[in-house]
Amino acid sequence: MPPARKPKPRTYDPAKTRGAVLTQYANIRTAALTLTPAQLALPTRLGDWTVRDLVAHITMAVGSVNRALGQDEPAKADISVVDYPSATAAFAEAIAAGSHALAERTPDLNTLLTDTEEHLTELLEGVADTRVLAVRVGAVTLTDFLVTRTVELVVHTDDLNDAVPGLDIPYDRQALATCTRLLADALAAKAPGGSTEVRVPPYAVVQCVEGPRHTRGTPPNVVETDPLTWIRLATGRLTWTDALDKAQVSASGERADLGELLPLMS
Repeated sequence: MPPARKPKPRTYDPAKTRGAVLTQYANIRTAALTLTPAQLALPTRLGDWTVRDLVAHITMAVGSVNRALGQDEPAKADISVVDYPSATAAFAEAIAAGSHALAERTPDLNTLLTDTEEHLTELLEGVADTRVLAVRVGAVTLTDFLVTRTVELVVHTDDLNDAVPGLDIPYDRQALATCTRLLADALAAKAPGGSTEVRVPPYAVVQCVEGPRHTRGTPPNVVETDPLTWIRLATGRLTWTDALDKAQVSASGERADLGELLPLMS
């Protein structure tokens, strides 16, 4: 059997991606401005992170666009958007330390939230979508980096909603779709093949896992779940076993067990 071919990279609409980042960040900022000191001190499912730490981290994740736009432009991009999920683990400790430090030295998170948004909106005006940025994981185009910011924002929206009872931050549809698609594509890149179809309606369908490729009709191996469950699986918020036990994911066929491939990022 010839080696499986990696899927063709997906393209993302630059204008929609910019809008998704700005809208989802605004959703988070609006909700975060209402948080009380007691709520900011609540624990999260991210180990020793409090809600305050998480909010500070979100401003860092978005502010990284601001910082990168203020640096010299690299000659060319050397990573693609699908490389992002697998590249983050190496920087997890530094990111956590930076988030904790920012939370500790910033008593006024409200100003930080607002200033970050205003600065980003201002900097993005007139910048080419193909502008190359130097970021932690390498050199990447502005549009691709903004795609990764939708992952940060959607994942951490879910973290905040989980940590603060009744918070219920809404999800921008484009941000949720973009996050879902990138994480699905990351799975296809990690396990290239055509024996298994992973469906995350209404946003993504990918072929993955080496083995016999189906050509028509219902594939022999199918995994299906909803966007938020998929995002939790892909980022380690939910285990494959727990998702199956809770009937949050359906998996049929001998090659439909994704447990060894998940999470894709942490």
